[in-house]
Amino acid sequence: MHIDWAALGSVFGVSLVATVGLVGLFTLGIVGLSKRESAPAGGGSAALAVTGAYACFAACAAAVAYGIYLIVA
Repeated sequence: MHIDWAALGSVFGVSLVATVGLVGLFTLGIVGLSKRESAPAGGGSAALAVTGAYACFAACAAAVAYGIYLIVA
């Protein structure tokens, strides 16, 4: 049995980067939604933060859908 360590390392690296990227993107979405609650107290508008949060969540959903597409196809 032969293990291709270079391929295994490549898969590990791409998986790690994708996981950290998706978690970071989701975190930015949560932070954006939390700004919605604190913006009126500061006298500001939260429209940009909420729009950015929804964009982050949409990008996360698109990445998950693409991953499911790759598995099913």
